[in-house]
Amino acid sequence: MRKKLRVAAYAICVRDGQLLLARSPAPHGGFEWVLPGGGMEHGEDPYDTVVRELEEETGYLVEPTGLLGVDSSRRVFPGRFGRGVDHHGVRLVYEAEITGGDLRHEVNGSTDMAAWHPLDDVPGLTRVRMVDLGLSLWRERPAVGRIQSPGR
Repeated sequence: MRKKLRVAAYAICVRDGQLLLARSPAPHGGFEWVLPGGGMEHGEDPYDTVVRELEEETGYLVEPTGLLGVDSSRRVFPGRFGRGVDHHGVRLVYEAEITGGDLRHEVNGSTDMAAWHPLDDVPGLTRVRMVDLGLSLWRERPAVGRIQSPGR
């Protein structure tokens, strides 16, 4: 089985009771809302990753104001020719403040739209689990930097 490690950095940007999200195509059709952010490039600092990814996906310039926590997930995916992929994702979640730029949609990227959503409306959105995890980290600010969940 092939092993794959992916490290990524994401941001929680809350302004005036609204959360900034990006829209991404869902694996089985349709769309789902995601936290803006993405994978680190080799040699890139996670802080710089989140700044770069936010600008790419939303048009905003941001300043990360704190590291909220780290999430780690591991899943096995079927691979080509019967060879599966053991995928380990490590995701750093920052709180970030908008410092400049203008809201715009990403062109030719992994997302196609960025938008602000009232915090109370987020539970009704089609979204990835990482949105809820990021909001939990933002609300709870756990000293250990992770949300305790059953099975951990």
